[in-house]
Amino acid sequence: MKKLTSLLLSAALMISLLACGAFAAKTKSGVRIAGLKGPTTMGLVNLLDMERSGKASQHYDLQLYGAADEIVPKLIKGELDMAAIPANLAATLYQKTNGGIQVMAVNTLGVLYVVEKGDSIHSFAELKGRTILSTGKGTTPEYVLRYLLTKNGLDPDKDVKIEYYSEASEVTAQMAASKKDAIAVLPQPYVTAAQLKDSSLRVVLDLTKEWNKVCDTQLITGVTVVRTEYAKENPDIVANFLRDYEKSIKAAQTDIAGTAALCEETGVVAKKAIAQKALPQCNIVYRVGDEMKADVNAYLKVLYDGSPAAVGGKLPDANFYYTKATPGQVFWKSVQRSFQ
Repeated sequence: MKKLTSLLLSAALMISLLACGAFAAKTKSGVRIAGLKGPTTMGLVNLLDMERSGKASQHYDLQLYGAADEIVPKLIKGELDMAAIPANLAATLYQKTNGGIQVMAVNTLGVLYVVEKGDSIHSFAELKGRTILSTGKGTTPEYVLRYLLTKNGLDPDKDVKIEYYSEASEVTAQMAASKKDAIAVLPQPYVTAAQLKDSSLRVVLDLTKEWNKVCDTQLITGVTVVRTEYAKENPDIVANFLRDYEKSIKAAQTDIAGTAALCEETGVVAKKAIAQKALPQCNIVYRVGDEMKADVNAYLKVLYDGSPAAVGGKLPDANFYYTKATPGQVFWKSVQRSFQ
């Protein structure tokens, strides 16, 4: 009888502590999250400020990379837990790892623009015969550009010449070195950065608007993914992350100056002034659940129809989309973690 009473009291104490937040998951080394320089990581930077002020539910280790192909091997090896990457890359990685990653959220909508150093381009038709500088071969910029060229009656392999660079900063350097008539596809905030250096650079095509003219799906630049095994083993940490992430995204949408300062501090954007001017044009969002699934699935279908290779050869199945753990799963994992 005494043993039963003791167990009941212990259970009551655990529930009481949980209600007070005592079991909020705290990792010793931090949740390892990778991001790319630019818009897909601008929504993450407020996590660091939240942690410093004691408002984050757990520790975060935000790691920054210049290109997506630097992130992929680390995810595969389990050296990262989560990452903000291009949507089509997530689909390809899902296929290559046999379901090893899942999409948790859409973090960025369309951010791509065609810019020109000159005044010769005013429509897609006028790109015929020209050289276009771009970043993102094998990811969103390449497939969006090729899709839109095709939809506007141009053959991406014959009517234009596309030169790819590993980072957007390399494209802006090439633009700066060109005397005139240079054309590039750039994402925000690199468009803003380039224009601040060269006032003659002008935006000639907003690829989000051009996409909307020929397609009834949402253009998606970036998603946030989690390793499937990590999500299964740590439902409480993932739940805490999503709550914190939503707050971080909201801060990026409302506290422009504060987010811009953090972008410079972390190296996501070179200068606060650039980030502050670009943030309103970066289409940073927080979309999860059914809304996320509908948007991503429709977008990937468009890419697949244009080139199956763009999404890894086939469309991902339903397991590609992360499903929130039940409150019971989160609770018991938190209890277990508290005794580790």
